[in-house]
Amino acid sequence: MEEVCILVSLYNSVIIVWSLSYLSHSFDHPLPWNECPLVKNINVTDLSCLRTVSHQYFWYHTTLSASGHIEEGVKALVLHLTLGIFAAWFLLFLIMITGLKVSIPMLIFSVFLLYILLCLFIRSLFLEGAIASLRRMVTIELSAWASLDLWRQAGSHVLYSLGLGMGTIINLSSCKTGGSNYAQVASLMALVNLVTSLLATSIIFIVLGFWAATSGHACVEKGVSKLMKLIDDGVLPQDAKPPENILLQPPLDYLDWISNLPRHLQDQVIRFSPSCSIKAQKEKFMEGPGLAFAAFSQVVSLFPASSLWAILFFLTLAVTELSTLIRILEGIVVPFQNSIFRNYPQLLSVVCLGGFLGSFVFTSRPGSYIMSLFDDRLVPLTLITIVAFQNVALAWIYGAKRFREEISSELGHFLWSFFTFLLCYMTLPGLLALLIICLIQLYQRVPPYYIAWNSSVTQEVKQPYPQNTLGWVTFLSILTLLPIPVHPLYQWWHLQDHIASERFEKPLSKKMPLAPIKHFAWPKHRLVKSNFKMQEGNSESSLKAFSLTLDKGPDVVPLRQSNLPSSVTSQDSSWLSLPRISSLTSMLSIRSASLVPSRQVSPISTEIDNSDKHGETKENHKKSVQ
Repeated sequence: MEEVCILVSLYNSVIIVWSLSYLSHSFDHPLPWNECPLVKNINVTDLSCLRTVSHQYFWYHTTLSASGHIEEGVKALVLHLTLGIFAAWFLLFLIMITGLKVSIPMLIFSVFLLYILLCLFIRSLFLEGAIASLRRMVTIELSAWASLDLWRQAGSHVLYSLGLGMGTIINLSSCKTGGSNYAQVASLMALVNLVTSLLATSIIFIVLGFWAATSGHACVEKGVSKLMKLIDDGVLPQDAKPPENILLQPPLDYLDWISNLPRHLQDQVIRFSPSCSIKAQKEKFMEGPGLAFAAFSQVVSLFPASSLWAILFFLTLAVTELSTLIRILEGIVVPFQNSIFRNYPQLLSVVCLGGFLGSFVFTSRPGSYIMSLFDDRLVPLTLITIVAFQNVALAWIYGAKRFREEISSELGHFLWSFFTFLLCYMTLPGLLALLIICLIQLYQRVPPYYIAWNSSVTQEVKQPYPQNTLGWVTFLSILTLLPIPVHPLYQWWHLQDHIASERFEKPLSKKMPLAPIKHFAWPKHRLVKSNFKMQEGNSESSLKAFSLTLDKGPDVVPLRQSNLPSSVTSQDSSWLSLPRISSLTSMLSIRSASLVPSRQVSPISTEIDNSDKHGETKENHKKSVQ
């Protein structure tokens, strides 16, 4: 489980870096993603920006500096992304090492993000084609339901957004609330996650519909009307007037006319062109993790005081992702410190340094494609496998009915009886179906593809993953899931060593020579005294309960045996006392993992105790004779 947390922490750190990159550009006015940027080292605007939406162009050229394919490898790092990765992990290390109480500010930012999403959704409803986009979103297409890739993406999104298989989000929130209301907390978290996902999805659908509705001829008409208005106002010269029949020609002819203008007019015309795509776009022309950033930056730019809204949104997004990363890091460090690395306080530094170095691969030019490989293939496969094993252990090994009874005892009322049916017969088949779909999608004859940026045609293209990349995914998946069989084998190996040591010690204890049996008066309350020696350091309440059990227990040997001969008494009492004490001590220590070795009862300690009592009785007999 910690291995999956490490992969997800790398993913979240990159999301923080992208948010910080947009945040740094949000202080510019006008916002840089609303216009085509200038070409580096040349005071000329890149004409290819007009072929697509400026927000998409800003994502690939300014934020990522993306390459054309994943085969380029990690040859050079993007400077501003590398600095952002360093800032994110260093800030995370400072928060964790100083123990700052950031839970309340993080909660405030998380709630604030939900309100900002609600505002963005309301504003997006006034965009062109918004109603048609929402109608398309809620329309059920039966042909899409037959797509295995759609089910895989939906299932992996649910597992990742709820933090299932990582033990960081739901479990941590339930423990913090404490007590018996964790069922309500889990239900509330699922509801909030559903509402947030619906809001974000609705905004993205509306923006995609807006881009499609304003591309092609619509974009040309908007650009021509804006140019004519600027010419009438005297902002642009008459030489910038477009041809009269330009609206009757294909949209790309308008781009050719701009490219034939003088250089000083080209810059002015492009600068005042609307942020739309001259090339006709479909409603789904952008995929990958950058779609959300491009869509949200589009809606933010439509508000009055757009820079302020951009600062608020991307700052809130960065802080929210940072809080998620803190929870994930706690889920990595705390279990290791409680189990294996108890005497290593520098474990946090090692984890943060490893996360910083591991994130370098995502700051390269093809880093976004590698991140898509992690997000789309590796993390869902490992999460589904781990959650499936957890479901088998809880529902079938531990027992769903037993688990329901324990939860009901904590809550004070019984859970819905259908809960056990869902846990046993619905969850596991669904997880196994998702796992099979992931494996089919990964190892099918046609290799899976990723979305790459082709700068020559200024659009996204589908590129197949190379075979060695899929081999790395297989290796990392096996490496991540390796602790699942290793841990039980490790426990079984140590259990066999423990059993072997017990078998070796038992013959030695049987061959131990005992003191010669002589007749003497058996002391009163013999078991209570030996019990006191064995359980020293315990509380007085446990001693009283133990003595009461010895005096009133139905199957405990009476303490006084004066009706038996002394020889029989001495022999039988030594035979009866040891098993009784060992059984009672095992009964009292049923919740503890092990007993302290110095407090365990052994035949040697009994032998020494009997010899001491024999010596005291012999001295008393000599005094009475004298």
